[in-house]
Amino acid sequence: MSDLPIHAVLPDILSALREGPSLVLVAPPGAGKTTAVAPALLSEDWCDGEILLLSPRRLAARAAAERMAMLAGEPVGQTIGYATRMDSKRSAATRVTVLTEGIFRNRILADPELAGVSAVLFDEVHERNLDSDFGLALALDVQGALRPDLRLVAMSATLDGARFSAMMGDAPVIESAGRSWPLTLRHVGRDAALRVEDAVAGVIRDALAEAEGGVLAFLPGVAEIERTAERLVRLPADVVVYKLHGTLDAGEQRAAIGPAAAGVRKVVLATAIAETSLTLDGIRIVVDSGLARRPRYDRAAGMTRLSTERVSQAAATQRAGRAARQGPGVAYRLWEAAATGGLPRFDPPEILEADLSALVLDCALWGELEPARLRWLDAPPVAAVAEARGRLRGLGAVDADGRATAHGRAIAKLPLPPRLAHMLVVAAARGWAAVAAEVAVLLGERGLGGTDVDVAARVRRWRGERGGRAEAARGLARRWAGAVGGARGGGGAPSAALGRSLDFARDGREGGARDGRGVRSESSDGAMDVVGACLALAFPDRVARRRGADGAEWASVGGRGFRLDPMSPLAQAEWLAVGEVQGVAAGARILSAAAIDREMVETLFGERIETRRTVTFDPATGGVAALRERRLGAIRLTSGPDEARDPEAVAAALLEGVRAHGLDLLPWSEGARALQARVAYARAGGALELPEVDDASLLASLDDWLPGLLIGKRRLDALAGGAVEQALSAMLGWAGTQLLDRVAPAAFRSPAGSSHAIDYGADGGPAVTVRVQALYGLAVHPVAAGGPLVLRLTSPAGRPIQTTRDLPGFWAGSWVAVAREMRGRYPRHPWPEDPAGADPTLRTKRADARR
Repeated sequence: MSDLPIHAVLPDILSALREGPSLVLVAPPGAGKTTAVAPALLSEDWCDGEILLLSPRRLAARAAAERMAMLAGEPVGQTIGYATRMDSKRSAATRVTVLTEGIFRNRILADPELAGVSAVLFDEVHERNLDSDFGLALALDVQGALRPDLRLVAMSATLDGARFSAMMGDAPVIESAGRSWPLTLRHVGRDAALRVEDAVAGVIRDALAEAEGGVLAFLPGVAEIERTAERLVRLPADVVVYKLHGTLDAGEQRAAIGPAAAGVRKVVLATAIAETSLTLDGIRIVVDSGLARRPRYDRAAGMTRLSTERVSQAAATQRAGRAARQGPGVAYRLWEAAATGGLPRFDPPEILEADLSALVLDCALWGELEPARLRWLDAPPVAAVAEARGRLRGLGAVDADGRATAHGRAIAKLPLPPRLAHMLVVAAARGWAAVAAEVAVLLGERGLGGTDVDVAARVRRWRGERGGRAEAARGLARRWAGAVGGARGGGGAPSAALGRSLDFARDGREGGARDGRGVRSESSDGAMDVVGACLALAFPDRVARRRGADGAEWASVGGRGFRLDPMSPLAQAEWLAVGEVQGVAAGARILSAAAIDREMVETLFGERIETRRTVTFDPATGGVAALRERRLGAIRLTSGPDEARDPEAVAAALLEGVRAHGLDLLPWSEGARALQARVAYARAGGALELPEVDDASLLASLDDWLPGLLIGKRRLDALAGGAVEQALSAMLGWAGTQLLDRVAPAAFRSPAGSSHAIDYGADGGPAVTVRVQALYGLAVHPVAAGGPLVLRLTSPAGRPIQTTRDLPGFWAGSWVAVAREMRGRYPRHPWPEDPAGADPTLRTKRADARR
């Protein structure tokens, strides 16, 4: 330990923490900061309590504690201990506890004063995990308000020291030199057509032949690790392949990290878990695929998905540095050297793109309803906070003001994301705690019970698995179930804030034992049926119904489309409770789910099922179609004709039909169209006080005049013939009607006493069609609407004779020829030589003689 570079700056670290409560430490990989700083603080006068060292990963936390304990000559769990979600070794004598960031988050929320804690060291803070950022924000809040004596140290190999220093109250920044071993970078590229596991396996074989020492290969995920291992089956006898990822049990992880046996070369196939905080003994060669699989929250879809991405420049540097931790090394990179500059400089902070539901709930419990008021390097986005608050309201965890409810406080006590904690609390009240706890563990621990999409099948297999990891996971599930009252739901019913939607139906279901409320409990026979119910409680928006016969396409309550391998046994289920998905929101692939029957769906979410009555307009018939639907979110459960249709809804649909398809659907009368033309003529002549009643204006004011005509009607053709004209007259009002009659009268009265409608839409101006005999005795041309009427003169049979604007001129001119022709065609009617002096008549000569 004495030759570690960190020892050169330990006096400065101790001095800084004697003089102030905060410190920023920048130390390259291999400097020894993780294992040397915490033990050195134990002898300080101010350090009379526990030191907490935060690590971003369980593997790194356990390895760091074991390394420090070994250097202290003690077994782990004495002076040096650790605590992770799956494992813990501590005792009353423990002074330094290495714990994961999530464990610290739960601890500080449970005990804001951090009683008995003298210092908190945040290791690898450059990774900017959400739990790390939030834990530091809470610790700074505690330090500023309750514990000014609490020492806080932010540590990392690649760190923006100035930003952290400013956030931590201008804390001093101490930099340590690193151990300088030569590192050779070789950019070997990769054929884009070659699968990543084939490319990595090929480079590993080349590296084993070209360089000395063990090999650490970085791959994006467990699947790629497994496939790469399959391609390395015929290596030399002195080469042993190890796998290193979070789903392995502790023994397998220790074997991968520890030194190789004499005469053996190690090849370690690892995920990004090996980027930081670990020194792998004997590694002198790194093979970097340049890829990483990271969780990315899709805000549009409301779900987190795994995304395979290019590594950042900072991560690539960390990976390469693994080769030169204990001596000269070489790093093979599967990309061209010029491409390095195109990599993102850093991984984005998780807080900027994560689901913030847990953070918002924890802030509410902390007493801070606006998370942005805490001290952050990057404040949580406003939109993400609002979305998370809405999701928490849906779970009944916060009220309308964002304050934590009793149910919210209950789920926050569990070291689980809010959805899973909600599931556990509610399931416990129904006697399903043990199964719910198992489901929660499986969703958080990949690989337990296999990789089957069917969560119920995984639960069955996991229950029969042997091994340290499987047993540790079962112990974790038992602890979680016990935390909410055990399998029989002794933890009590959900809070009233959840509403009636969490009350299950009391009527029975076949199979399984029932408790006193008629709800199936966790008997050995019925437990698997409960898996789907538990998943549905956690992810109600992901409850999905099969779309097609092959089970490949699924529609979810939340409106998203999911996809499932048609060969999966789950493909034949009618309903699924979906836990995890991956891919684009429109067709995300189902990663975990369980079958659930429709009866259970309606039992769980009966209060969320809506009965919708829809009335739609059919432009072909001018009528409506009334439909009654029962829907759960975006899924239609049942539908059929709605005989009890709402008259107002029918009227509204008719109204919208006219709005969408035009006024021509209405039964227009000649009088209505004539009234429109009269008003248009009058307004053009200056009578602007009259309302506009042209088609465009009527459509714009549809809501003002049409609804009253539609009440009680089911079809537009049921309107009375004069209904539209009456509506237009009502729009004019009494005063408008009087004005209109003056400036644009509706009709012309002939000398013979007949009335003739004036056509105000005629091309030549207001026109009237009238039999010529009705105008006998008229020596002046008639006028209307302020000008001469266009006279369309007809024969007794209604056939056109003449159109004129000058009746006296017609009498004196062409009338002689017209009369001569008409006497031959209509001899029974009078055709005087002097029509201006004759008596007007609409009768024959004989009829006039009789009078």
